[in-house]
Formats: sequence, structure tokens, C-alpha cells
Amino acid sequence: MYAQMIKSEATGDDPEKLAAFQARIDAGEKIEPKDWMPEGYRKTLIRQIGQHAHSEIVGQLPEGNWITRAPSLERKAILLAKVQDEAGHGLYLYGAAETLGVSRDELTEMLLDGRMKYSSIFNYPTLTWADMGAVGWLVDGAAIMNQVPLQRTSYGPYARAMVRICKEESFHQRQGFHIMMQMAKGTEAQRRMAQDALDRFWYPSLMMFGPSDKDSVHSAQSMKWRIKMNTNDELRQKFVDQTVPQAEYLGLTVPDPDLAWNEEKGGYDFTEPDWSEFHDVLRGNGPCNRERLEARNRAWDDGAWVREGMMAHAAKRRAAKVAAE
Repeated sequence: MYAQMIKSEATGDDPEKLAAFQARIDAGEKIEPKDWMPEGYRKTLIRQIGQHAHSEIVGQLPEGNWITRAPSLERKAILLAKVQDEAGHGLYLYGAAETLGVSRDELTEMLLDGRMKYSSIFNYPTLTWADMGAVGWLVDGAAIMNQVPLQRTSYGPYARAMVRICKEESFHQRQGFHIMMQMAKGTEAQRRMAQDALDRFWYPSLMMFGPSDKDSVHSAQSMKWRIKMNTNDELRQKFVDQTVPQAEYLGLTVPDPDLAWNEEKGGYDFTEPDWSEFHDVLRGNGPCNRERLEARNRAWDDGAWVREGMMAHAAKRRAAKVAAE
């Protein structure tokens, strides 16, 4: 209790308010924008929701790269709809973050100047059409594993945004699996392409759950506040246990020679990702880090005239309304 009081004094939070807030969290109540919340809770949510929103927006880039090269009109239409979904997810999440007192422009500026990150997975290239299958099956599959529990997160606007996002992500995962199934059952060249995509995206997908629990800086407090519902390692294990049988069904091989079923724990033993690679990518040294941020900066600059026009139009309407009154 004494340590908690010292911490509350350092953050400026009232110990009694902190205790009452935690009691609400423990009771499973939702925290709404006008409710009192600790500053640390607000900042943690801004960081998590902001990075989540950025991931949805940046995640359009590796897929948008294949819209004009999809192998059929049907595949083009499906992929275009998926990319549009991702844009919508980003907007829902930016809206949720804005309820915490941060503007969309501020969040975008933090992305563009590197103060705020996005999922490391989007710094890997999509080299073949099979990668669209791997992204849907593995990347969206990992996203769903992360996001379904967030429908029960303690912050109301975030939880509600996740309901629709998870419904749409489930379609994305099925679409990706269908691509992989078609290719795995196609020609030998197509099967090799599917296996190559799995080989390249397997470990980056495992990294999507974040560092091992013992090295995770934010997990303990986020779990206490029910911002996160599961630990990184729990979700990673669940993803492996779900995905390995799917790979076997496809006739593909997970690129882990040490992968083995562990009867005692009721799950697979598997090789951890190369965490030095994970941190190197986060530092901006991944295969596509520079390309992704250059694309977002270019889009921001190219859209300046649209933002300026909308602001001028809004100001004109406000002036007209005042004059009419």
C-alpha cells in the first residue's frame, strides 16, 4: 500500500480514486471516456490503440501492392474489399483513441516521425501471390487471436470497436486460408510457392504477439487494468496449437524442426522467434521499414490539399451558421 501511495504521488493520482478505479476494473465494469481514469491508464490506451490503428493503415501497403496483379477479377475484388476493410478498422480505432483526448493528426504525426510504432509484420515484403494467402491465414489469424479477447477489454470504446473488426478479420483469415488451399492443391510450382510463403511468414507471425512475457515491459500493468486479457506467451501458444493442424491439412510443413506435440501440456513445443531480429525491425531496420514510412509520409503530404479544403469548408459553414443566428 505504501508503494502504491508513492507511485500515486509521483503520477499525481489520488490513492482513493486509484483504489475505486481498480475496484471497477476488477468488477468487470467498462470505463467510458467521461469517467475518471489514471493518467497511466489513459497513456497506455493511447499507445496501444494508436499502434493498433497504425498497423491497420500500414497493413494496407503490402496487400495493396497486389490488387492490380491478382490472378483473376474475383481475386482483385476480394482483395480490394479487404484493403478497404483495413482502412475502416484504422478509422474505428483512431476514433476510439480520440475519446482519450488525442487527435488523429497527433497520432499520425507520431507515426510519421517514428515516436509511435506499428506491427513489425508489415515491414516484411509480399513477394508472390501466395504471400496474400499467408498474410490472410497467418497474419490475420494472429491478429484475430490478439483481438478477440479485446472485445472484453476494460475501455468501452475500444471494446466496442473490436466487435466489428473481429467479425471482418475472420473473413480475411478465411480468404487467406482459401488462397493457400488452392495453391497447395494446385501445380507443383504453386505448392512450392505456398510453402515458401509459410516459411517466410511463420516466425514474423509469431513475433506479432510481442516479446516473451519475461521481457514484456507493459504486460503486467495492462493485464491488471484489463487492457490486455491474455499474456503474449499465452496467445502465441494458442496460435501455434491452432495453426499447426491447419498447415498439416494443407500438406505444408511448418518451418520448425523442433516442433513437437507435448502431451503433458496439451500443446506444441516450438522454437521461439529470433528476438534480436524482432527488436532490429522495431528499431527501423527491417526489409521494408523505410519504404512503409516513406509511403505514409508521401500520402500525408499528398493529402494536405484535401485536409485544407475540408477545414476551409468547415470554417465557412460555421461562419454562415453564426451569421444566420
